[in-house]
Amino acid sequence: MIVKPHFKDEILDELARSYNVAQFVSFGTDSKQRYSRVLGVSPNQKFISAHEAIEAVLRRSSDFAVNVRSFEPFNPRSREFIRNLNNVDEIVEHVFRLSAAGLTTIVNEAVDVADGGVSGVATPQTLEFAPDATPRVVEEEGVARLPREWGDKLLETVYGFKPETPTGENLRIEFSIHPKPRGWLARHTILWEKEILDEPLIPARATWPNRFSSLVGDKVYGLLLAWLAGLPVPRTTVVGRRLAPFSFGEDTGEFEIWLRTAPAERTPGHFTTARGWIDPFKLLHEEDPENRRIASVLAQRAVLPIYSGAAITEANGNLRVEGVKGNGAEFMLTGSGETLPTGVVEAVHQLNREASASFGPVSFEWVFDGRRVWIVQLHVGRSASQGDVIYPGEVPSWIEVAASESLDRLRQIVGSLDPSQTGVVLVGSIGTSSHKGDFLRKEKVPSRLRAK
Repeated sequence: MIVKPHFKDEILDELARSYNVAQFVSFGTDSKQRYSRVLGVSPNQKFISAHEAIEAVLRRSSDFAVNVRSFEPFNPRSREFIRNLNNVDEIVEHVFRLSAAGLTTIVNEAVDVADGGVSGVATPQTLEFAPDATPRVVEEEGVARLPREWGDKLLETVYGFKPETPTGENLRIEFSIHPKPRGWLARHTILWEKEILDEPLIPARATWPNRFSSLVGDKVYGLLLAWLAGLPVPRTTVVGRRLAPFSFGEDTGEFEIWLRTAPAERTPGHFTTARGWIDPFKLLHEEDPENRRIASVLAQRAVLPIYSGAAITEANGNLRVEGVKGNGAEFMLTGSGETLPTGVVEAVHQLNREASASFGPVSFEWVFDGRRVWIVQLHVGRSASQGDVIYPGEVPSWIEVAASESLDRLRQIVGSLDPSQTGVVLVGSIGTSSHKGDFLRKEKVPSRLRAK
């Protein structure tokens, strides 16, 4: 069986005819130059020597550094990969050494992967990506995986431009996108590799948390995906720590703003949600001075709150809908709900059916404005709760905590417990969909509800 050789530098040359690639020069096993793409220089310019060629790439690179990649044409997975070099003589030595070992080399400009952009792989069916990594990140855990159409629209929404990636049957493209222009064409998308898959990939359902949801904020990512799925999400502007502001969602007919913090990881009820505008930078400084927990702040158009509440898919698959008349902010803290009109409950169930068609079991916070139900927070997955059981588990002892206690106080109590030995009984009128219920589930504390 004859295997067709796979020359990575030849593929880069082909891609560079229509798309942006990182500046590079390549060398064969004889140490002679093969291809090149250098900013301001003609395609495949032949340089006098390897030293001159590498110096040209290095001098024009954004960060004055290059990587040396090596490969075998009949075994195209990369071999030795040397990063962030800036001494021309040292780079030349590496090229000659690898060439003598029978390897083809590519010297390409080093591109900062921690600039707020993402790297990943695009196929006709899927888009997989993560920040602070090379395209190889798709072989690791924590990667965002979306249907191709959703992924393209999400990245265009967040960064302001659609990734410039070719499409074709079973075409697999390794790419990265960057807030600042990079590469030999000085654009925002860089292509790194092209392959033909043996068979198409089947898109997986979107799940999170992942590395990208941590970058934008867990709350933001859930709302973005709800919007991509065509669900009603209020107009939202996101101010991130590492990303430029971006907006998505629909106008609600209201002009009032709710300001919400978006932690990198879901943290029920711990950080501020404020009605009306407050200084977001002061808020970030006060609540997360070490820049470790809050990824962004979002300003969200208010929804006229005729009824508000939360819905969770319980362990048995049933949807539990709880809420109050009017504003639901206090309900989420106290969980003290009331009987909702049948029409409102039916509207929430309909919204759940639409969300579940895209995501499977979900939980969400909602607001009903008299015409439609809006999603103001979305999470995927079936809850561990069922009936009066918040989180299942049998333990030797139980302590009672008044449902009226603050969430901060509940955190303190739980922090002093060993959940393998002691569970919590919340006594009073409270819903399992409240922030207190979310907190107990997240911490996996055996817990139950009991009326007074």
